[in-house]
Amino acid sequence: MTSSFIDLGVPADLAAVLARKGIESPFPIQTATVPDAIAGRDVTGRAPTGSGKTIAFGLAVAARVPAAKPGRPTALILAPTRELADQIRREVEPLAEARGRKVAAVYGGTGYGAQINALRRGVDVLVACPGRLEDLIQRRNVNLGDVSIVVIDEADRMADMGFLPVVRRILDQAQPNRQTLLFSATLDGEVEKVARQYQNDPVRHEVEAESNSVGDVNHLFWKIKPDDRLEVLIDLVLRSGTVIAFCRTRHGVDRLAKKLTQAGVGAANLHGGRSQSQRESALRAFTTGRMPVLVATDVAARGIHVDQVACVVHFDPPADSSDYVHRSGRTGRAGEDGLVVSFVGKADEHPVRKIISQLKRREEIGRVDLDAIGEVKQVRVDHKRPTTDERQPVKAERPNHHERAERPERTERVERPARSERPTRQEHEDRSKREHTKHQQSNRSVHETGTPKPATPSAKSHEAAKPRHKRRNRKIGV
Repeated sequence: MTSSFIDLGVPADLAAVLARKGIESPFPIQTATVPDAIAGRDVTGRAPTGSGKTIAFGLAVAARVPAAKPGRPTALILAPTRELADQIRREVEPLAEARGRKVAAVYGGTGYGAQINALRRGVDVLVACPGRLEDLIQRRNVNLGDVSIVVIDEADRMADMGFLPVVRRILDQAQPNRQTLLFSATLDGEVEKVARQYQNDPVRHEVEAESNSVGDVNHLFWKIKPDDRLEVLIDLVLRSGTVIAFCRTRHGVDRLAKKLTQAGVGAANLHGGRSQSQRESALRAFTTGRMPVLVATDVAARGIHVDQVACVVHFDPPADSSDYVHRSGRTGRAGEDGLVVSFVGKADEHPVRKIISQLKRREEIGRVDLDAIGEVKQVRVDHKRPTTDERQPVKAERPNHHERAERPERTERVERPARSERPTRQEHEDRSKREHTKHQQSNRSVHETGTPKPATPSAKSHEAAKPRHKRRNRKIGV
């Protein structure tokens, strides 16, 4: 195995950037693909998640990307999710800056303004999610006619999310003689079709995990009742420290995160229904250790690199073997050991056995065995929500009864007469007629006797009685 990046043909300034980050020895996927990529060959690379694919294509892009004009990038990196796009930007940016090149990322969930301004200022390496990039192309904010290097990362995930038709339309707009690098954890089906159609005589490298890139990961499959999953998950958190728990739906993620928080275990939730700022906040809370649990859908299964994740829990079983690989790849990264625990309900046994068979694993579905995990390491109760009594504000002490004026006694309530004793509708009408007749007779008698009526105020006096602003409005016809 090659001992350094310099031996792979990496320029010295780029190798120095990696050395400053403590990366001095290449991983297997980097050793296999970097020489061909830097030489300008089309490359198809397959390697497990977390094995260093981002640095592999990042070195090639930084070494070969030419300067770009505003709105016309010269290198394009496609990623399926916002989190992966932002992670790639952070990884590639230091390498590109060493060569005087600018990097920007565009993805949905955020406003267009900042992304359009960055493109207007000029971007050499554009990292993008396919949907947002196509929107910007249709708005004529970006033109791909100068793109000479294209990277498709997590191509199998692109296929799963239905992005490949958009990816094809995007590739058709780049230069015909471009260099195309395709990296993924699995290469089959639609991904292989894209490689045949859009790559020119590609070099194919398939690298399995080795001890220096992926640590010793223990896989456990536990038969468990649905009602017991929460308590077992809490025990795993207390014994492991940091856990990513995967659920099948967004509602399941929110519900599990709420239950964990109510139980005194800090949990952040992450799924596609949250805004970009909420997703970044959740991820930041987990990576900084403020929240020991990240509950997520498969949106977090790819591209989110968090160091030292002790345990991955399949709270809901994955849909297929590919999802199992990417979920489980969140632990055991960069040589660290890890633990993967799958909760298997009675209805899930057959699909899970199928996944185990497809991955050629030898584990069996067994009973819950927490003793195999180890002893409790820590108890996180600092995020427990206050109870109803704790949330009530402290009220000031009320004075004694003899220090206050005595309240007057309440008068007795007058009871309404029974319905049978109430006057009927006809009786109400007769009473109204009698009162009206009596009023008319009184007015007639006053007129006959000549007794003057009380003087009614004139219109002028009415006007004088009104406020000044109303009188003024009347004068101008309002």
